[in-house]
Amino acid sequence: MRHTLSALLAGLLMATPVAAAQAKGAVLVLNSGDASLSVVDMAARREITRIPVLREPHHWALSPDGHDLLVGDTGGNALFVLDPDTFAVRRRVPCADPYQLWFSPDGKYLTVNGLARNQVDLYDAATLKLVKRFPLKSMPSHLAYSPDGARVFVSLQGTGRLVAIDLRTLAVQWDVTVGRVPAGVLWLNGRVLVALMGEDGFVVVNPADGQVERRVKAAKGTHQLYLSPDGHTLWVNNRVSATTLAMDPATFAVRRTYTVPGGPDDIAFAPDGKLWITERFARKVAILDPTTGAVQTIDVGRSPHGLFMNPRAEPAAQASAD
Repeated sequence: MRHTLSALLAGLLMATPVAAAQAKGAVLVLNSGDASLSVVDMAARREITRIPVLREPHHWALSPDGHDLLVGDTGGNALFVLDPDTFAVRRRVPCADPYQLWFSPDGKYLTVNGLARNQVDLYDAATLKLVKRFPLKSMPSHLAYSPDGARVFVSLQGTGRLVAIDLRTLAVQWDVTVGRVPAGVLWLNGRVLVALMGEDGFVVVNPADGQVERRVKAAKGTHQLYLSPDGHTLWVNNRVSATTLAMDPATFAVRRTYTVPGGPDDIAFAPDGKLWITERFARKVAILDPTTGAVQTIDVGRSPHGLFMNPRAEPAAQASAD
């Protein structure tokens, strides 16, 4: 797939050369409020450079072969294709309103949620050619796949619904109401979990028919759900209450509540066991030590959202997409 993708993108906009690498191990933070990407040195815990984009970056997706890191710029209607090891911008690919995006587990498709345009686009992962567009109302937000890649589940923030798209038939399988202002979606233990910002918790949904089987209280403004790399902890970020919950993924019992200021949003798990969390309402990234509860913050750009961690990265000193 790597060679196919490279051939397709060869004629698109090129990035300018980058300077020599600075240090190993870095985190890329997507600053949706000021059209930039912050490169943070993991060891020094400080921003070392900032990469300009077009208008409003939110989320990213790593290609199935690990060769390309795609960053969606919603207002710029573009995908920025970066080197995941240096964060140098390789190309810029036209794409309509790429808010949330992710590759299917089987590596066949790239699903792109167009939150502002009320559409979900399905692309061929190898060629980035549009396969099908699904008009869906309203505000397609987050997504998750079934482990076999047969279905993708999309939350619709504006209408309180969850949609299942069958990727074998390329048709909507079901479209159901789950609760007020749904956001993060997670496949867990054969069920689909959906965070409800308007109901301060999440629901457990049967993927076969969309039936809501259980409602779980969390905290005010429940927004994102993450399973720890070892599968032992369900992490729940609550933006309004400024808390992160460590929950039992089987029973949903709360093990511990952590205070994370600034509207905790996306999470990346560091090799040392710490959690890197973007503070959506601040210009910071928090580093949470789950053992002590201590939180360290790093200054980044305005309204940080997604973040990509690469412990082996050698970030470039300068990068540009002009």
